[in-house]
Amino acid sequence: MTPDPRPRGAGPTRTIRPPGTRQPVDPARLAAFEVLKAVRVDDAYTNLVLPAVLRTHGLSGRDAAFVTELASGTLRHRGTYDAILAACVDRPLSKVEAKVLDILRLGTHQLLSMRVPPHAAISTSVDLVRAKVNSGAAGFSNAVLRKVAGRDLTEWIATVAPDPTSSPARYASVAFSHPQWVVEELRNALGVDELHDLLAADNVAPRVTLVARPGRSTVAELPGEPTPYSPYGTVLEGGDPGSVPAVLEGRAGVQDEGSQLVAMALAAASVEGSDERWLDLCAGPGGKAALLAAIASERGAGLLASEAQPHRAKLVARSLAGADGVLGIVTADGTRPPWSPGSFDRVLVDAPCTGLGALRRRPEARWRRRPADLLGLVLLQRSLLESALRLTRPGGVVLYATCSPVVTETSGVVTSVLQSNPDVVLEDASGLLPGVPDCEGPLPGTVQLWPHRHGTDAMFMALLRKR
Repeated sequence: MTPDPRPRGAGPTRTIRPPGTRQPVDPARLAAFEVLKAVRVDDAYTNLVLPAVLRTHGLSGRDAAFVTELASGTLRHRGTYDAILAACVDRPLSKVEAKVLDILRLGTHQLLSMRVPPHAAISTSVDLVRAKVNSGAAGFSNAVLRKVAGRDLTEWIATVAPDPTSSPARYASVAFSHPQWVVEELRNALGVDELHDLLAADNVAPRVTLVARPGRSTVAELPGEPTPYSPYGTVLEGGDPGSVPAVLEGRAGVQDEGSQLVAMALAAASVEGSDERWLDLCAGPGGKAALLAAIASERGAGLLASEAQPHRAKLVARSLAGADGVLGIVTADGTRPPWSPGSFDRVLVDAPCTGLGALRRRPEARWRRRPADLLGLVLLQRSLLESALRLTRPGGVVLYATCSPVVTETSGVVTSVLQSNPDVVLEDASGLLPGVPDCEGPLPGTVQLWPHRHGTDAMFMALLRKR
């Protein structure tokens, strides 16, 4: 159960008010509701909309931590909560007004997964429904949340989830709040034995990881404990990473350790002869490009960063501001690049993917992706990898990476491209990360990281060399 970062019993103080006046809405719960609404209505990303909402309501410290856990936790556990709410509502959830359903989910998260007293979780949720919808909906919400409060989370899962023996995928979908097709894809990639560990890890908020960009900052000037595998990282227990001077100045950044390892793997591969021109073919939003540029600069090499989407190219430019070793930032379609074949010594293809390896930090992603998305993504991934190989000189290397363990996006893409490119060989990428245990990928020599094993996003890596 996630602790409430605020004092026990937190919530608006109850006072006797004149008849006809309304209880004020708790700003923290209102902020969390606005995050869920932005995700639902505007397809917003939680991590991007949260800071703006917090600023609007003037929330910081414990209140900001409370809002972050309430909004993100509710989105992570939405599948489980909807199954519970369906058992407490006398109509299909599709018939419940969207705003009311959002608030019921927020209330359920407080009741079942946060240390918020039931009376505070229910009363503040009802106040929010009354303010945002009407009194009739408030009465309905009060009755539903009182039913939810009648059992704890373990009891509810035992009540609403299918039998795990006869319907293992459906059970895991409800118990661990993942769409069933996602459960099945992750099971195909990982197997059965560790599946529940992975699904549980997806529901734990990741700690903030910082990266020191070599030549511009050092791990010693960053707060937190050193990361176990990357020599450039630290892990924070709390606090605002934006207040760290090196981060504020762009000499360091916020970056998952798995992403740091991707950049390290490309940089560690051996390349004979000239090694001066590196390319990040899909550079947005720029974290890997910033680390690669710093490493390249120390070796006298330079990095060219390319990104197809203009708004993401601006994020790349922001990440690379003030960095040495940058040959340029280009807005270009990676499948039809503007450079001549054989122009680069090292190329990173951090391909667009389903993102099913980063569900812990992108809580809304599991509800947005559909099985139909896979075909288009796989075709794009193959095209980008083929393009990267054309751009690589003989003897040069391409690192293909995805933030997804789905086999059609990982080994499927690599196998297909190898079959159509006899001048390309798959090399051992695991040897580039010698300190990382239990990271064998689906093809010999490939790497697969896992949240439950390594505490990172589920990054896949394959190293291909042009003969």
